[in-house]
Amino acid sequence: MAAKNILAELGTLLMQGGVEVVDLSGPLGPDTPLLKLPPELAKDTPRIEVHKISEYDKDGPFWAWNWLKIGEHSGTHFDAPHHWITGKDYPDGYTDTIPAKNFVAPVNVIDCSAEVAANPDFLLTAAGVQAWEARHGAINAGEWVVMRSDWDKRAHDEALYLNADATGPHSPGPTPDCIDYILSKGALGWGTQCIGTDAGQAGGMTPPFPAHNLLHKANRYGLASLANLDKLPPKGAILIVAPLKLVQGTGSPIRALALVAR
Repeated sequence: MAAKNILAELGTLLMQGGVEVVDLSGPLGPDTPLLKLPPELAKDTPRIEVHKISEYDKDGPFWAWNWLKIGEHSGTHFDAPHHWITGKDYPDGYTDTIPAKNFVAPVNVIDCSAEVAANPDFLLTAAGVQAWEARHGAINAGEWVVMRSDWDKRAHDEALYLNADATGPHSPGPTPDCIDYILSKGALGWGTQCIGTDAGQAGGMTPPFPAHNLLHKANRYGLASLANLDKLPPKGAILIVAPLKLVQGTGSPIRALALVAR
């Protein structure tokens, strides 16, 4: 079928409900959970602020608008390669230089929700990904891989979402061999429903923070704080994750969407 006919059919399916648009983003505002760094690093992402410019008043009688204070890596967001030291030298590693075609791709959803419910420090390994492929089919080059943990159900409470104690945060994520494996398959990137793309205890891994370290070293991308992955099939959905075109941006909040056949 010609590409124009495929797009016409997609348009019809969208209008008729044969393809559903699923929102994979959490709300973005002053109460959005944000990452907390170790105190010795001094700087955290600032709280999101929304400041009114006007709302049908003396400062603007016919219009309402605001200005925002927000970090690049706030809420549901996209990590560009330049976000991590291993990806710092890629000229196409910023939000304004990544090819736009890389923002739309098929997605593989690996359901680890039962394991995470039993153990918040659950780690997905390469063997776990391979077992998933044996059931659902191979991960293909140019596709996203995301880890469903249902961690987004905690996002209404920042303390519950960060899940930290004296030993640091406790949340699920990938092992180094998991990231190595999906990169060997040609994955476009990796995503999670947690505050970041790595597990809470990933600082103690080798290399530390493997999702960040290895993905961005390979000029690949990360997605964090995704929501509603329980509404997606294991395979077959299309993921749309376009960051703002920030000049030399290291990342950006996104409105992540999925197209799902119904």
